[in-house]
Order: sequence, then structure tokens, then C-alpha cells
Amino acid sequence: MEADINKGNHAEMSEDQQGSKLELYGFDSLVNKLGLKSMRREHAPQSTRLPDGEDVAISVGQPKSNELKLGTMMGVFVPCLQNILGIIYYIRFSWIVGMAGIGGTLVLVSFCSLSTILTTISLSAIATNGAMKGGGAYYLIGRSLGPEVGVSIGLCFFLGTAIAGAMYVLGAVETFLDAAPGFAIFGESITSVNSTVIPGGVQEVPKDNSRPGITGLSSDTFKENWSSEYQLTNSAGVPDPEGKIYWNFNALVGLFFPAVTGIMAGSNRSASLLDTQRSIPIGTLAATLATTALYLISVLLFGALASREELLTDRLLTAAVAWPAPAIVYIGIILSTLGAALQSLTGAPRLLAAIANDDILPVLNYFKVDDDGEPYLATLFTAFICVGCVLIGNLDLISPTITMFFLLCYTGVNVSCFLLDLLDAPSWRPRWKFHHWSLSLIGALQCILIMFLISWSFTVVSLALASLIYYYVCLEGKAGDWGDGFKSAYFQLALRSLRSLGASQVHPKNWYPIPLVFCRPWGKLPENVPCHPKLADFANCMKKKGRGMSIFVSILDGDYYECAEDAKAACRNLSTYIDYKRCEGVAEIVVAPSMSAGFQCIVQTMGLGNLKPNIVVMRYPEIWRRENLTEIPATFVSIINDCIVANKAVVIVKGLDEWPNEFQRQFGTIDLYWIVRDGGLMLLLSQLLLTKDSFESCKIQLFCIAEEDTEAEDLKADVKKFLYDLRMQAEVIVVPVNSWEDTTEGGAQHDNSLEAFTAAQKRIASYLAEMKQRSAKEGTPLMTDGKPVVVNEQQVEKFLHTTLKLNSTIRRYSRMAAVVLVSLPAPPVKHPAYFYMEYMDLLVENVPRLLMVRGYQRDVYTLFT
Repeated sequence: MEADINKGNHAEMSEDQQGSKLELYGFDSLVNKLGLKSMRREHAPQSTRLPDGEDVAISVGQPKSNELKLGTMMGVFVPCLQNILGIIYYIRFSWIVGMAGIGGTLVLVSFCSLSTILTTISLSAIATNGAMKGGGAYYLIGRSLGPEVGVSIGLCFFLGTAIAGAMYVLGAVETFLDAAPGFAIFGESITSVNSTVIPGGVQEVPKDNSRPGITGLSSDTFKENWSSEYQLTNSAGVPDPEGKIYWNFNALVGLFFPAVTGIMAGSNRSASLLDTQRSIPIGTLAATLATTALYLISVLLFGALASREELLTDRLLTAAVAWPAPAIVYIGIILSTLGAALQSLTGAPRLLAAIANDDILPVLNYFKVDDDGEPYLATLFTAFICVGCVLIGNLDLISPTITMFFLLCYTGVNVSCFLLDLLDAPSWRPRWKFHHWSLSLIGALQCILIMFLISWSFTVVSLALASLIYYYVCLEGKAGDWGDGFKSAYFQLALRSLRSLGASQVHPKNWYPIPLVFCRPWGKLPENVPCHPKLADFANCMKKKGRGMSIFVSILDGDYYECAEDAKAACRNLSTYIDYKRCEGVAEIVVAPSMSAGFQCIVQTMGLGNLKPNIVVMRYPEIWRRENLTEIPATFVSIINDCIVANKAVVIVKGLDEWPNEFQRQFGTIDLYWIVRDGGLMLLLSQLLLTKDSFESCKIQLFCIAEEDTEAEDLKADVKKFLYDLRMQAEVIVVPVNSWEDTTEGGAQHDNSLEAFTAAQKRIASYLAEMKQRSAKEGTPLMTDGKPVVVNEQQVEKFLHTTLKLNSTIRRYSRMAAVVLVSLPAPPVKHPAYFYMEYMDLLVENVPRLLMVRGYQRDVYTLFT
């Protein structure tokens, strides 16, 4: 008793010590339970953060089910064996031996069985890579290749499984009529091989079991039946020189392959298995190898047992040679086929219900399991399909259809295993070690080859059906975050491509614009609008045919720890907006104490290698004076200077509210005022604008500034030659500097510019006077925005005059322009940011739609091929 008390105290002490160790993490012993529970779910929770003071009740372990779980033998091996060893073996196999010969049939069996063995190996690898829910092959393919591929192949496999039930029923009926032909209601059936439809029926086959063609095991008979004897037959398969059906190896593959299908019967019961990771590999492979061995042995026995004529005329030779009486085989065939049909009628509805339960396609919601866990509507729908195929009444017409759907599923399994094994993601750790990506690749290629060997028309139809379902799922389906293999493939491809690009400068031939779109730098937008509606339209105008990557970024002012959740929500909203605008880009949200600090963080760290953004795109702050936003000038200048230091190009859009969308066609010209060397970025942007529907009717005008009139003609000739080498059509207009002083052609436009110029002079003088007064009062040098400045009043006046002349020239020559592009001057060193903002305001005055462009001293255009 004392020992027990001491033992209890020791255990209690250990628990307290353990709790004190875990107390640092804030979860105590709850961490382990919460972690295990989340790992048992297929989808990880969005957040594991527990609210302060909230009590959480967690039940450890999975809820116990009253459903009886099946083991390897009854859950996988027997269903697979029953589906594989079916009607084709009993009523078609001996005839195949007679047509292809022993040698040809051995090749046929080996060829078809190799496909299923390789598929079984791939299936085993995927099934042992983790826990598995209901749905069998659909679940494996969908979680490996994504919901679109999974649903398209899964629905085709469902149809194949449902139609297979009809095949088994027809096989049972054919066997029954062979044993008792007097019960036939109709005296004619339809046979179709390789799309050739012929009337006839199996009643023409002789039924006498005492024919001399059954020789018993004989070496002479074995030798005579070794080689193939492909020939014409009638509709019942009996050799006939005037027959209309010619059998060859390809046709026999289509007839025999359903005899090796059925390997998915066990995996289709995955929800009912006790241990899927153990039962599916062992049971499926054992059934496949056992039936393959039986087929190979049967080829030798049938070939040595009866003459070729007997093999070709008695489709139920298995019953004729059965011991002790043919009735045993008849009864066995009927019971076996009906049992396989019932398995199809139970497996197919659960497959359809598994697809519906994933909630990918809303149209399949009717086929979900009911409250008691049974797929009643899915079962009725499966029965309807099965009955419809039974009414067709012909086994040879149904077999190729089943074969195509099954081969499509097998191809999906092999491709899934190949992709996962080749990528070798950290989560790829299957317990089944007898696999390799090369085996999966061979299996997938062999399945595709068999499809085309059987019938290229059936192959095209099945692939078209799967493609239509895939396209429909892409349009109407819901996204399922299953971590499919294609995402891993994209990731590996991106890494390899990034490494191949390296960190060296990109050649102009391979240069692509990667815009960094500054979504909300200023301007008042509703809180639920993550980005200016026209910024996405403009970003698409910077990419040829909409291709390329854009990075949409926004900055939240505040502390990161306090605003982290808000940033995540804002990022989701921005991503949704990007998808809605059909932009190829990603969303990023940065939390920073200020906009300037946030932009410096972005411009230094955003991107990876040569996939870093190379152009900063933002809206011109037109509202700063109207809304009296005095902090904007310093932020605006800071951003431009950061771009210059980081060697990023800059494109600033003025008149963004009037920027046209894809349906608003523009006329007139695209005017370029090319003042400084920018690596050809302005020329490239104009060409990209012309590729858009809204600007395709426009023409380009290129304005060049000449110092003297004497230089105008030479400059014009040089620019024309340059544009010709660039394959660019544009009208070149040279504007001499001395013509700026001529105001006679300016008229009212010049008067308006002059009025704006005078107003800017007054504001600058007032701002400078306040600076001087504050400096004299505090006894400090001239300061603005916390930084010392140097003001050269003559230089300020010169800058204002230059901006005035350029604005007057733009308004004179570009009154009918759809959009104007002008070089963006760099902020003068140590000038107040307010002065630079005045320069820019004067430059854009009364110009409705203007792009200010600054390159980054790197060529983005090349003259050479």
C-alpha cells in the first residue's frame, strides 16, 4: 500500500515537472493533444492560436465506429480475385488461345498483366504514403494530381465500374443461355469489334461436349496450337472465310484486357478496411500475381487439351472439360459473375459518393451519403446505368468501353506515383519500398499504348470525356487544397529555373517587366477596396498578352505584432481582387511604422534572384494639395529616391481615374517626350500599349528636344534610323529649345500654364520664407522634414521655367493624345521635397492622362536579333 502511494506521488511529481516545462509555451499539456488532433485532419486548421481565457475541450483519438472493418483477405484479396478472375476467363479465354496460339497468348497475357502489376506497385506506394479515406483510386489520384484531375478520372472510373457490373450480368446471361438455349427470348444479338457492328448471336455455337476435338493433354496438340492463326470469323467468333470480323493481336488485347482489370476492387473499399496501408499492397499484389499465374498455366493447358477448331468453336470449353460435370462450371460462372456484378453495384456508388462528399462539384451534392452513411441515390444512379448497358445486350461492345475507363484510371495512378517519386517531396515517404519512378513511367506509357492498340476511336472518346469533365471542374468546381503533386512540380521547376537564371543581369532579349504595383500609397479609398480599380488594368497594359508576373503590395501603418492578423486578412482580400481582375500576380502586405519605412523594406527584399520587381508603379498624388496632405511630398520624394538607389525603374500614372479598361477603345496618338536616356523603357511601354485592344488604333509620336535649330534635321534622321532598327513605327517630331520661347502658337494653353507657373512661384516663395523664419528663430540651418536643405533660388526658378516650357509644349502638341509619356526627372539633391512636388504639379498641369517614366540605366530593348 505504501509503495502504491509512493508510486502515485512520484507520478504526480513527474506530471507537475512536465507541466512546468511546458508552461513556457502557454499551452501546457494541451499542445500534444491539439497537435495530434490537427494532424489527424486532412486539412490543417488556419490558426492554432488560442484566445486568452478560452476553455478548449479536446477528445483524444478518433471516434469509434460500429462498422465492421475488413482485413486483407476479405477486404482486398477476395474482391480483387473475384473481379479479375471473371467472365472473360471462362467464356473467352480458350477462344483467344485458339486465335492467337499458345505463344501469342502467352505474350498477350504477359503484356496485359505487366500493366496491372506495374499499376499495383504504384498503387501500393501511394496507398502506403499516409492515411487514406474512402474513394479508392479517386482519393489517391485526386490528392496526388489535384481535384480537377481527380474528379475527371474518378468519374470516368465510376462509369467504368458501373458498366463492368453490366458486363458481369451479360456474362452470366450468356453462360445461362449456353447451358439452356431454350430460355432465349430473342434470337439475335449484336456484336461489335473495333467499331464494326454485325448481327448474330451466340446461339450458333455447337453445344455437343463429346466432340473428338478434345484430345486431352497432348504434346502434338500443344505443337499444333503453338503458332497464331488470326482469321475472319462470323459474329459468334466461329472461323468463316466469308466472315466480316478479322481478329488480330490488337483486337484480342481489347477483348482480353478486362480479364486483368479489377485490381482497384480492394482500394475502392478503403473506407471499410482496418489497415489500408497494409491490406491494399499485399492483397492487391497477391491477387494480381495469383491470377497472372493462373492465366499463364491455363494457356498451356488449353493449348495442349483441345484442337484449334475446338478452341475456336466452343466458347465454353471450360465447362466441356470440367470435372465431374459441366454444370459445376456453369453454376460457378453464374455465381461468380453475379457476385462481381454486386461488388460493382456496391463499389461504384461509394466511389461516386466519395467524389460528392469532397464537395468539389456542387452538381454532385445529391449523391452524398445520407445520415446513416449509405449512398442511396448514388446506388440508384449506378443501377440505372447498369440496367441501361444490360439492355444493349452485347458483351463485346461493352468490354472496350470498360477497358478504356480502367486504363485511364491506371494511367492516373502511375502518373501520380511517378510525379511524387520523381519530385521526392519531404512528405513522400511510402512504406512500400518496391517501387521506383521508372516503373511508374513504364506503367503509364504501357497503359496509353494499350488504349491506342485496342481502338484509337475509343481512346479519343474517353480522353475527350475526361477533358470535358476536367474543364467543367475548372470552371464550376470549388478549389480543394490537397497539396497535389503538380504544385510540387511547379515548385521544383521554379527552383531550377531560378537557379539557371542566376543573379547576373538579364539580357535585353530576355528582359520582362515585373511591376511592383503600389496599391494604396495615397488617396482615399473605401476600406473594402484593396487597390485602385484602374491600377490592375494599367499593370496588365505593361505585359504582353497579359503574361508575366506582377506584385501588388500595400503597406499597413502600425506595429507588426498588433497588425499581423489584419495584414493576413488584407492579403487575402487583395489576392481575391487580383484574381477577379484576371491579373497574373501575387499579393503582399507589409506592416511598418510608416509608409517610407515600409517601402524601403519592400524595395530591398521583395522578390528572389532575377525575379525581383524591376519597375515600381504607383499613382500620382493628385489630391495632396486639395486634401492638404502635407506629408505626401516627403513620402513621394523618398520613394523615388529609394527606387533610384535600388536601381528600379519608376512609372507614375497621372489621371488614373480616366485610364481606359479593355472595352474602351482609344483613338489619337501615344505621344512620347523622350528627354533623357532610360534604356528604351519608354519605347517599350508604348509598344506594349499598342498590343492592348483599347490602344491598338493609336499611332505613336516621338518628340525629341534639340538644343539648336541646326541640330533638328540630323537628330530627326538619327532617331528615325534608330526606330527602324527597333522595328518600331513612329512619327518623329523634333522640338528646338528656342521654340519654347515662342508663345504665339500656345494661345490659351500657354496662358493657363503661365497662370499655374505664377501660382507655383508664390507658393514656393511663401514656403521658403517660412523656412528662413523658422531657421532664424531656432538658430539652425535651413531644415525641412527633419533634414538640412540647400536652396539655390536661381536654380529653383530655372527648374520652374523648364517645367513650364515642357508643360506648354505637351499641351500644344498633344491635345489629341490618348496618353502622354514623359521622362521623370530625379529629385534635385538637397532641395525641399515640397519644391519637387511643385515642379511635378506644374509638369502635369491640365494634362488629363500622363505617364512619368524613369528607367534604371539598363537597356530593355535591343537592336539585334
